Amino acid sequence: MNRTQPTTLLICALGGEGGGVLTEWLVDAARHAGYAAQSTSIPGVAQRTGATTYYVEVFPVPLAELGGRRPVFSLSPVPGALDAIVSSELLETTRQIGNGMSAPERTLVITSSARTLTTAERMQPGDGRADAGRLLEVVKAFSREHHVFDMGAAAREAGTVVSAVMLGAIAGSALFPFPRAAFERAVRGGEGDKPSKMAAASLRGFDAAFDAVNAPREQAAMVTRLLDSASGERALPTPLPPSVAARFPAPMHDLLALGHARVLDYQDAAYAALYVERLAQVLAAERAADPAAAHGYSTTREMARWLALWMAFDDIVRVAELKSRASRALRVRGEVKAGDDDIVKVYDHFKPGAPEFAALLPAPLAHRVTAWDRRRSTPWAMPLKVGSHSVIGMASLRLLASLRWLRKRGSRFAEEQALIVRWLDAVVAGTRADWRLGHEVALCGRLIKGYGSTNERGKANLLHVIDHLATAPLPDGSPAARATAIAAAREAALADEAGNALDAALVRHGAPPRPVVAQPIRWMKRKPPAAASHRT
Repeated sequence: MNRTQPTTLLICALGGEGGGVLTEWLVDAARHAGYAAQSTSIPGVAQRTGATTYYVEVFPVPLAELGGRRPVFSLSPVPGALDAIVSSELLETTRQIGNGMSAPERTLVITSSARTLTTAERMQPGDGRADAGRLLEVVKAFSREHHVFDMGAAAREAGTVVSAVMLGAIAGSALFPFPRAAFERAVRGGEGDKPSKMAAASLRGFDAAFDAVNAPREQAAMVTRLLDSASGERALPTPLPPSVAARFPAPMHDLLALGHARVLDYQDAAYAALYVERLAQVLAAERAADPAAAHGYSTTREMARWLALWMAFDDIVRVAELKSRASRALRVRGEVKAGDDDIVKVYDHFKPGAPEFAALLPAPLAHRVTAWDRRRSTPWAMPLKVGSHSVIGMASLRLLASLRWLRKRGSRFAEEQALIVRWLDAVVAGTRADWRLGHEVALCGRLIKGYGSTNERGKANLLHVIDHLATAPLPDGSPAARATAIAAAREAALADEAGNALDAALVRHGAPPRPVVAQPIRWMKRKPPAAASHRT
């Protein structure tokens, strides 16, 4: 360490994470340890709820050894001249690295592996998340030393905020020359003072982060595990039944276990068996098209993912079941940091409309209900406020969740299964004709997402792509050309929610654009005008 230059630290925190308090702790610890320090902050509104950077400089020589001289500090960080960067969010870390703040031969980087999705990531109709594996590679490439762990999880376990965890990480890195006790004193608020309840929680988070960063070999292993998880390796949630596992190759057991568990939890064992039988059709077609398994059964893997998501579609029964689970109550109590003696009241707001109720009715009756709703001047809905902390509220949710048996007899279940079969048949037929064609049709399962109008639009887009690009005559009807057209249409649909890009892609490959669906006009009820008056 250069004893003639200040030690420089850039802190990157999101809005509400206590970055200002962390900076005050650092400066207070430095000054009580006898070192000169200075801090500045630069507020921003960048990616999420606001990102603020804090810049701290500490002179590494005690004031008592300077003979009355005072160091000169800078007010802002200089790219490439930072000794350390500490950040509570992985993408924010790489953004600062992209700004040139980190030097591979100089800068220590301490970052959380947790993600807080940006607005741009959330706006994507498809999976818009940045690749965590690539972000970690950037951290490794542009740092002389790096420490990566989940700061958010450490803060939640300690019952504190992430700023206390960041302070422990800084202390554990030995970046500054003062002892651990100086940091703890700053958190506690004084020498020997008994910490308050809040300070005690902050010290627990401090200790957890200090130990994590103070073990470099453990950190190296953690980075390796994070990179492996980002590449798709994950532990099985529940073991597959031996009879199911024996029917499928080992490379797809991970996704198959997830999908099987989801469908089984959603309905029953018979529905899970139907999921397995449908996947078996795809596997047979893929083995016929790719006997050497050169593609690693990737079509069947994709179907295992998207088929499970579609078969476990959201409805009012599923929502009630998820909201009435004991695990949800425990999670809510943990989020609000409630003690064993604290009373937590939770109110859930629902607004089911006629389509949600009609979904559980037989088709003839359901059509009457939806037709009645369309004739109304305004859509019918029933706003509900349910206190799930109360006996009546929880009993209401559990009663609605118990209607799982009614789901299979409802109109929506039959409609969804018919659409799933159309997609499944297109995947199987496409795979037998050409492996890539079937793979592209399988990937179209990404179009099915959300609920309400978003879900309906995704299904309509999927069926239009299947009907007009996978099977209908095209100027170039070869399997390779169809696969290219389907891939282009799918990416266009995911990139543009309005559908203009999808229509352009369809026309470009010789297919008709989607039909324009006339929306019913619902007139507002108005009072008749008052009788006109005039003066003679």
